Amino acid sequence: MGYLDPPTAVSRRFSEGPVSASAARRFVRAALDDVASELVDTAELLVSELVTNAVLHARTEVEVAVSRRDGRVRVGVGDRRPSRGLVPPYCPPYAGTGQGLALVEQLASRHGVEADDERKTVWFELWPDGPPPPSSGWETAVPPCPSEQAVTLVDVPSALDSACRQHRHAVLRELSLAASAGDLLEMSPEDLTAAHDINNVISACMTAALEEPLPESDLRTLLLALPADAAPAVRALRRVLDLAEERAREERLLTLPVLPRGRAFQDWLFDQIAGQLTGDRPTAWTVMPREPEVSSAEVVPWDAGQVRGSRVPTIAADEGNRIIAANGPAAELLGWGPDDLVGRRLTTLIPEHLRRRHTAAFTSMLLTGRTRIVGRSVPLPALHRDGGMVPVRLYIQTQETADGRTVFVAQLTPRATTPLDVPKSKTRSPQAPAREPGGGRPSATAPERGRRAGGAEHGMSALNRLSLLADLGAELSNTLDLEEGLRCAGRLLTRRLADWCVVDLFTEHAQVDRVCVVHRDPRGLRPSAHEGRLPPVSEESRGPLARVLRGAGPLLLPDAPPPGQADSALDRNYLELFRELGAGSAVVAPLRARRKILGALTLTRAAGGRPFTEEDLTLADDLVHSLALGVDNARLYQDTHSIAERLQRSLLPVLPEVEGLRLAARYAASSTTAQVGGDWYDSFVLPKGDAVVVIGDVTGHNLDAAIAMSQLRSMLRGIAVDRQEPPAEVLRRLDLANHSLHREATATCVYGVIKGSAQGPWELKHSSAGHLPPLLTTREGETRYLEDGAGLLLGMDPDVHRSTARHALPAHSTLLLYTDGLIERRDESLDDALDRLRVHAADLAREPLDTFCDELLIGLGADSADDIAVLAVRPTPPG
Repeated sequence: MGYLDPPTAVSRRFSEGPVSASAARRFVRAALDDVASELVDTAELLVSELVTNAVLHARTEVEVAVSRRDGRVRVGVGDRRPSRGLVPPYCPPYAGTGQGLALVEQLASRHGVEADDERKTVWFELWPDGPPPPSSGWETAVPPCPSEQAVTLVDVPSALDSACRQHRHAVLRELSLAASAGDLLEMSPEDLTAAHDINNVISACMTAALEEPLPESDLRTLLLALPADAAPAVRALRRVLDLAEERAREERLLTLPVLPRGRAFQDWLFDQIAGQLTGDRPTAWTVMPREPEVSSAEVVPWDAGQVRGSRVPTIAADEGNRIIAANGPAAELLGWGPDDLVGRRLTTLIPEHLRRRHTAAFTSMLLTGRTRIVGRSVPLPALHRDGGMVPVRLYIQTQETADGRTVFVAQLTPRATTPLDVPKSKTRSPQAPAREPGGGRPSATAPERGRRAGGAEHGMSALNRLSLLADLGAELSNTLDLEEGLRCAGRLLTRRLADWCVVDLFTEHAQVDRVCVVHRDPRGLRPSAHEGRLPPVSEESRGPLARVLRGAGPLLLPDAPPPGQADSALDRNYLELFRELGAGSAVVAPLRARRKILGALTLTRAAGGRPFTEEDLTLADDLVHSLALGVDNARLYQDTHSIAERLQRSLLPVLPEVEGLRLAARYAASSTTAQVGGDWYDSFVLPKGDAVVVIGDVTGHNLDAAIAMSQLRSMLRGIAVDRQEPPAEVLRRLDLANHSLHREATATCVYGVIKGSAQGPWELKHSSAGHLPPLLTTREGETRYLEDGAGLLLGMDPDVHRSTARHALPAHSTLLLYTDGLIERRDESLDDALDRLRVHAADLAREPLDTFCDELLIGLGADSADDIAVLAVRPTPPG
C-alpha cells in the first residue's frame, strides 16, 4: 500500500453484511479525527460507496485501511475476490445505481486499483487543493477467465439497453438489501447470488463494448466475451427478475416494474446469451415479433425541438407526470404561455372530475406497464386556464431519451377542427434490406441510384411520363387529408423520378410551412427533422426557393445553391436543406392554382446519380400543375368540412338547468374520417315544465347530412313545443314534415319526455324511430335497455303507427342516450357491442355524470370510425 507505515496507518476487517458500510464510515471518521473536516467528509462518503460495492458484488470479508502523510489521506478497500473485476464507471444523468466509482473518479485527487491472486484493493487519495483526478486509473489485472465464448447481439438499441441495465441493478440491489434482512421474497439464495454475479459480468462486457462512438441510428451490434458456462447463471438471473417483477406489481418492492418494451428487450437479451452459449445463431432485436403494446423496433427518439416546431398542439410529459415541453399552438389552445406550462404537473390540464382517474391510470401503467390510451386516438376534454373545458381528440406517443427514460408526447387536436392525422408507426418495412453486421445500412452504388432516381438511363418515355402524371393524380385523390396525400405523392415521385421530394406551402397568413419531406429510402435520414415553419420570404431573399415562391420557374439547379446566394434566413435554410439531403442537382417549381402561388415543389437527386436536365423541366411543370390542383381541392374540402362541422357544433345546444335532474352531453367527431355526419342531441324544457331529451342520427357523412340534421332538430323543437303531445305523435308529425322536405333523407331518433317534481318520482315517456335503445343504469350498477316504444326510422313511411313507452327512473339512476359511433365496430355483432356498453356503464354507475360521459368516450370511443353523440340524465333529489 505504498507509504502505509505505522503509526500513521490503521486497518480493520468488516463482515460481508450491509452493516459494514455504516461501520466503515465510523471507522474512517475516527481514524481521521484531526484531519480537515472537508477531507473527512469526502473520505467517509467514498468509503461508504466502495464498501457497499464490495458487499453487493464481491460478498467476501472487506478490509479498510486508512493512512495519513504530509496532509494527505489514503484509503483502501479490499476484498478477497480478485476475479470480480471493476465495471468501468458509466453513470448516465438519471441512473439510480452504479454511481460509486463515478463519485470516486470525480472527488478523489488520485485513485486506482491493485490486484493479485488473492485479493483486490480499490484505493483513493485526498489532499487539499490537489491536482485534478487522472482521466483513468481503474484498470486492473484480473486473472483471465479459463474459458470464454463470443456472443453477438445484433441491433441493440443503446438507450433501451441503458434503461434496462439501470433497472436490473436497482432491482438486484433492493433484493440484496431485503435478503440481508432475512426476506428472500421466495427466491433461492443460490439464484440470487448467481443473478448478481452474471448481471455484473454482462454489464461489464456491455459497458466495454459500448465505448465505441454511438452510430447515428442508436442501433449497434455488440460482441461480448462471456464465460462459456454462463447459461445456467443467465437462466437464474431471469428467474430472479421474473419473481421481482411479480413482487413489484404487488407493491412489495420500491422499484417499479419494467415497462413492456424493456421487458421484451430483456427477454430477447437473455434468450440471445443463453441460446448462443449453447450453439444457437444470433437473431437481431429489430426482427423479433412483438405484442401490440410493445412499441416499434426503433422507438421515436425524444426531441424537444420537434415538439416546439410542430404545427399540431403538442405537450410532452415525463415519467414523473410533469410537463417538460409544450409548443405555442398547445399553449394558445389552453390559455397558457409555453414557458408557463413547463414544470407543471400534467393534472394542470386535466378537468378535476378526471384527475383521480388519470392518477390511478398513470400509477397502474407504471406498476403493470399496460396503458389504455397510448397509441390510440381518444376524445376527451382538456382544462383551459380560465377553468373552461376544451374538447380535444388526444393521441399519445411514447418516446425515449438518450439515457433510456420514457417521454409521453401528446397531440391535442380541437374537436371543432379537422380530425387528427395520427402519426404512423416508425417500424421498418418487412421488405427493407437487412442491416450490415455492424449495425449500418447497405448503400446503393451510384449507377443504382441513377437508375432508381431517373427511371431510365436516358430519361422517361412519353408513356412513362403519362403514367406518372395519372398515378400522381390518383394518389392525391385517394385521401382527403392534405399532408397524407402529399406524402403519398412524394413517395411516388421518389420511387420514379428523384431521391428527395420537398413540398413547401403558404399558410393563410402568408407564412411558409415545409409540410412534406420524403426520401426514396424510408430508412434514410429522418425527414420530419426538416419539416415545420420556415423563415419569412423577405426582400433580402434571393435564393431559388424565394424566387419560385414569387412565381418564377420551374428552375433547374445543376448543383446546390452557392453560399453567396444565402442572403436571408430563408436562403440559408434552403442551402442547409441541400447540404443535409446531399443534393447534386434539383428542380424547383411553383405550385399555381386559380392564379395564386400555393407553394413550391423541390425534387433532388444525389450526387453521383444522373442529374436533372432541361428536358425534365417540362415534366416538372406538368407535375406541379397536378399537385397544385390537388392542394387547392384539398384545402377547399377542408374549408367546407370546417364550415360543416362548425355548423354541426353550433347546433348542439346548451343543456337546460332542471331542478331535480342532472344532464351531461358529449359530441366527438370521427377520428378516422374527414367527413362530418348527422349525429345530434338536444334537451329543452316544455311550457308545462317537463324536460325533453332527444338524440338522433341523419344518414350520411357530408354537408347535406349536417344541413338535414339542423332542419330536423329545428322542426322537432317546434312540433314538440307547439303540440306537447305524446312522444309517438311528435315523431309521427316530424316524419311527415321530413318526408315533405327531404324525400330521400332517412334518420333515426329517440324523443323522450321526463316528468316529475324536484323530489321525484320521475317517469320517462319515449318513442324511438329506428334508433339504438336507451340504457338505464341504477346506482347499484344494474342495467337494462329500454326497448319498448321502438318503431321504423324516419323517412320510410310517415303513416306507420308509432308507440310510446313508459318507464320509471329511480333516483340516482342514469339514463343514457347515444349514437351508434359509441359502440359499433367492424366485425362485431350488435349484441356484443351492447353488452360491452352495459358493462362499462355498470362500472361507472356511481361516478359523477361528467366522469360517466368522459370515461365512456375514453373506453369505447377511441379510434371510432363514426361520429359520437352522448346524452346522459340522472334524477337527483335535492339534499
